[in-house]
Amino acid sequence: MNSAQSVARRAGVLYFLFMIVAIVHEFVFPAFMVPTDATATAHNIAAAELTYRIGMLLSLATHVMFIFLVALLHKLLKDVDRGQAMLMVMLVSIGVAIALANLLTQFAPLIVLSGADYLAVFTKPQLDALALVFLRLHSSGNTVTTAFWGLWLFPFGFLVIRSGFLPRILGILLMIAGVGYLTSSAVSIALPEYRRVVYRLMMPLYFGEVPIIFWLLIKGAKGPQPQVSVAGSAPPTATP
Repeated sequence: MNSAQSVARRAGVLYFLFMIVAIVHEFVFPAFMVPTDATATAHNIAAAELTYRIGMLLSLATHVMFIFLVALLHKLLKDVDRGQAMLMVMLVSIGVAIALANLLTQFAPLIVLSGADYLAVFTKPQLDALALVFLRLHSSGNTVTTAFWGLWLFPFGFLVIRSGFLPRILGILLMIAGVGYLTSSAVSIALPEYRRVVYRLMMPLYFGEVPIIFWLLIKGAKGPQPQVSVAGSAPPTATP
């Protein structure tokens, strides 16, 4: 197995694991926040604190995997266009940094609902409201990271299209997914009242990221092959 094939397969495995963990975290774990009910939100967290903490751990795991994934993709695609490959890494790094900072807001409800003595100056409704505020802040932070989850797909898609050893259609699909993420993020920030409608409309575009996962996992990638001269053949000579 050549070097490009090996790197592509490892990226495919990590990308697939990343996808599975992200799906479990997003769609299997319960939604603890009740946007208009601070008491219910606090009750949900207190009743399933371990589940809440495991959800945070899975979120952390996805960000760590993302860093290693983009490192492998950079190694695979850097010779296609070093500038675009570096841009891809930079956008992911910024997105992960914001996401990790945003993860801290999920710890805050655990602190304000811990019942510690120093919180006795607050009433229970006040503490419940603070827990909801932090979760709403976390939700708003996710809209910012979503923009970067879309932005990095543009240099990634460009590199795939230009690579010559991955199907161009995979790069086009990546860019389409990028449009979906960016649109969802922009609408959530500028027109939050329409975010749910736009999210449902953009959801099919997100799946543009899936084909390359399975292509890397199953097919891998073959880097540019060097030209091999036939043994015994003479190099072409100029006609006098």
